[in-house]
Amino acid sequence: MPAAATSALVTAAHTCGNGVAAFNVITLEHAEAVVTAAETTGLPVILQVSENAVKFHAGRVEPVLAGAAAIARDAVVPVALHLDHVTDEELLRAGVSAGVSSVMFDGSALPYEDNVRTTARITEWAHPLGVWVEAELGEVGGKDGAHAPGARTDPAEAAAFVAATRVDALAVAVGSSHAMTERTARLDLELVARLRDAVDVPLVLHGSSGVPDDELRRAVTAGMCKINIGTALNLAYTASVRDHLTADPALVDPRRYLSPARDAMAATAAHLLRVLSA
Repeated sequence: MPAAATSALVTAAHTCGNGVAAFNVITLEHAEAVVTAAETTGLPVILQVSENAVKFHAGRVEPVLAGAAAIARDAVVPVALHLDHVTDEELLRAGVSAGVSSVMFDGSALPYEDNVRTTARITEWAHPLGVWVEAELGEVGGKDGAHAPGARTDPAEAAAFVAATRVDALAVAVGSSHAMTERTARLDLELVARLRDAVDVPLVLHGSSGVPDDELRRAVTAGMCKINIGTALNLAYTASVRDHLTADPALVDPRRYLSPARDAMAATAAHLLRVLSA
């Protein structure tokens, strides 16, 4: 089937009070694993490519998106394509030209007024093209930002930001942090509910790999809608590769260790998809 629109998947989840998972894709194996998991569980999913992943691919967004798009087209469940954590406006345009239905503009490192002004300009450009825009108020943690310990999004400021920029979704700081390798984060669920009531767009949780299953479920119940997951896949991928190369140091055929690594990511993704749909 054709790639789904992120807006449709997030709107459906938002309307029903559910969560939709958005997994970060770095390699073709990531995309294959995530779609396998989605088909196994019968649940929709978002494949997202970050600006950092594009840099890994020599700054070329088209090849990685073309691969993800081909996998999405062959899927028997809805799969959407999203560009994540982009600061380069030219990359936003290139991603839309390459087929994404949504973008996350990250102006969180900018002064507040500059973030508002730039994000508003991007939504003004994107909306006539049918492109859904996610943005962020304040920086996300793991990168010395607003998801660092103790940092929280203010509901009144969030409401003002959404009104001024006309974004379609808002990433908020409620206690999670990027790049966590242990699932020890505790979310401010009372704040999630206040943010849900303060803004009229879906809320996005970044840094979800560090959040335990029960906390993820409660976050969705409290009002989180789009749940971004990246490091959890990389942990499964790397652990599997390390185990296979340690067990057989003479192994040189990458198919011999990437195939089980892909399976490990698929199992992780399937588990998290079930958690969010419970």
